[in-house]
Parts: sequence; C-alpha cells; structure tokens
Amino acid sequence: QQPTLPTITLPDLNIDHRAMQIRWHGKDRAAFLEKIVVGDIAGLAPGSGCLSLITNEKGGIIDDTVITNAGDYIYMVVNGACKFGDMEHFEEQMKAFDGEVCMEYLEDDMQVLALQGTGAAEVVKKLLPSDFDLTKMAFMTGVDIAVDGIQGCRLTRCGYTGEDGFEIAMPAEHAVSIASKLLEDPAVNPTGLGARDSLRLEAGLCLYGNDLDQETTPTMGTLGWTMGGPGSRRRVEGGFLGAEHILTPEGKFKKVPKKRVGIKGMKAPARDHTEIFDATGETKIGEVTSGTYSPCLKVPIAMGYVETKNAKVGTEVMLKIRNKMQAAEVVKMPFVESRYYRVPE
Repeated sequence: QQPTLPTITLPDLNIDHRAMQIRWHGKDRAAFLEKIVVGDIAGLAPGSGCLSLITNEKGGIIDDTVITNAGDYIYMVVNGACKFGDMEHFEEQMKAFDGEVCMEYLEDDMQVLALQGTGAAEVVKKLLPSDFDLTKMAFMTGVDIAVDGIQGCRLTRCGYTGEDGFEIAMPAEHAVSIASKLLEDPAVNPTGLGARDSLRLEAGLCLYGNDLDQETTPTMGTLGWTMGGPGSRRRVEGGFLGAEHILTPEGKFKKVPKKRVGIKGMKAPARDHTEIFDATGETKIGEVTSGTYSPCLKVPIAMGYVETKNAKVGTEVMLKIRNKMQAAEVVKMPFVESRYYRVPE
C-alpha cells in the first residue's frame, strides 16, 4: 500500500522542476490556449482545471501542463526545465494570433510547495480560513485563498503521485515560512523528487524528457484522453498545432507506430534506455523510458515504448538488463491504484 502520511516537497527541491507559473489575460485567452494545447480550455468551469499537452506543428509534445480556469484569468503551470523553450513558443504563437491575449509570467515572484498523501487535507486545512470547506474541493480544482493568513496564495488540489494532495503557490518571500509551518505538523515528512518520481511511476504518470518529448504525439503516449472522448469538440474540431498529424477529419485517432506501455515481471530494475525485445529475444521492439524498484509493490516496474503490434496487455517481452535477457510482460497501468479525492455525494 502507498504511504498514508502526507509528504511535503520543499521549494529548493521542487521549484526548478515544476514551477513556471503563468496567468493568461484578455478576452480571447481561452481561444489562444486552444491553439497551443490539445484540451478543452473554453469548457472549463470556473475553478476547474485539467492536464493538457502543448504540441508542435508535427503533433509532438513540447511540454505537459496543468491549466485552471481562475475566473478573471487562466492559470497555467508548466515544467520549469522547459520554461525557456515554452516561453519562446508562446511568444511566437501570440504574434500569429489574431485576438486579445496577454501572458503574465510570474517568474521568481511565486514559488510552489507540493503536499501529497492521504492525510494532506487534514494538514492543509489548518492553514486555511476557518469558513473554507475543503471537503467540497474536488481534485483538479483551484482557488485563490489566504494560506496561514498570507494573501496572494493559490491552492490547487492536484499532484503527481497518484494520491490526494495539493500544490500551494505563494509569494516567494513567504515560501520558507509556509514550509516551516507545514513541517511543524508531526504528520508531515519532507521529501525530494526521487521519492515523488517513484510514486508517479507507480501511478503510471509520465515524466517529460523521459517518457514524453517533441517526437512523441499524445496518442503514442496513450494520452489521447486529454483531447476528450470520441465525438468531443476538441477531437472533432482539432484546431491545435499538429492536430492533422494526430486526428482524422472525423475526429478519430490516426494509427501510430509505437505506444507507451507498462512493463512488469523482470527480476531486476530496468532503467531508461533499456532495450525491449520480443518474446524470442531476437527482435528489438522498443525501449524503456522510466524504470525503478517499486517501494509499494516491492518489485521492479517500468514504462516504455514498443511497436504498436506488441503493445497489447499480456504480451511477453524480453529486457536486456546489464547485458542479460530477462523475461517480462506488458501490463496495464497504473501499477498501484490511484487514490485521487472525490467529493462525497
């Protein structure tokens, strides 16, 4: 089972990984964002958010992002490691856009703390106004709110661990005080990105740069759901960069040469770039992009890309680990069942 105690990712460990924050303004902000990401941004209800993908002209993934309709503006968080390329791409697309949109890059003015785990809500509510009902805050929703009495903060119920949790954005000058306040709670343990990386892999979640890149389309990455289901507006209309390489005119997914899969059954951990072969061990069919020893399952797990014809769950494969072939099989993800929060009915 996954740990039940909440953990907090400190700003000095987390800020460079996923901390570039943008506020989009202007009456055409949603229309602009639908040119550069694959999701239904115009359809987001106030306070609601979604995971989406920024694509290039060929349909490859430039970055993944969490976007929230904050009412008067749209709030976006992207990977800090990609921020310079993302910013350049956004500016280029804004020049070509015929509409009213303005990008407010928060730069170093804001920092982010991630509090994750099944006990995260009990901890964070102690820092929120007493009249705020956290039980009614659904997963992937956000709100501008005072945290520990500090104005100018934003709380988003999200995370990248497969657990319930929160990302807290706050003015940079208050990051240490809020982190210290959280760490005063005996239920909170500090942790770094290594621990979060094992949790996100157990949850079957991608890491940009490992599992996603500019040569990989959403459908190769089995992330077609970010465009909506069959017949949804974004799949039928397209309209985002590279849509013609991903979707047919009817909104169906075009065939792809490879797909992302989960892999399990090997005796030793398979790290990224481990070669994947068919069951005979003679034909290379793909490569591992992320792999680790699962702390929860107590077995090695991995994800990677294989030729589409070998992507079916149950397919037997061989992995070349330290120059030795090890038997494994394609399995369904997530490896560990996710426990995202659901508002009680």
